[in-house]
Amino acid sequence: MTDTESISKVTDIINGSHIGMLTTINEDGALVSRPLAVQDVKDDGDMWFFTGLGTSQVAHVRADPRVNVSFGKNTEWVSVAGTAQVVTDREKIREMWNQAVEAWFPDGPDTPEVCLLHIDSDSAEYWTSPGGTAATVLQWVKSKVTNSRMSVGESGTVDL
Repeated sequence: MTDTESISKVTDIINGSHIGMLTTINEDGALVSRPLAVQDVKDDGDMWFFTGLGTSQVAHVRADPRVNVSFGKNTEWVSVAGTAQVVTDREKIREMWNQAVEAWFPDGPDTPEVCLLHIDSDSAEYWTSPGGTAATVLQWVKSKVTNSRMSVGESGTVDL
């Protein structure tokens, strides 16, 4: 697969999943993950999320911007490594605002607490298993019968 095709595969998986597990590094150096809804994914894999200024993810990003975001849906998964930045630009917040965000911030885009996390993606690794669960089970049975390594699809790593 070319880099362009791999990047397209990564963004397709993200767009199909919508919810990512954002992993940050806390003050003790431990990894902490939580789900966030991705608002936008650029062609280069960069992502935008809404969150609140008082959240642990904002505190963690301000102390150490290295992050990972993972997505999965059915038989496709992607893990994206990058650096995050807290964005409080009201113009950008208004530009990205949508009805779904109002569930979390009912006072609208001018809520003082609301901010964006911009993820500048560095690299991604993806895995796909075409054919769904049935094909995966069939491959497992085949590997047992033939005493060979299981093959369930494709994977790749791409610089973003």
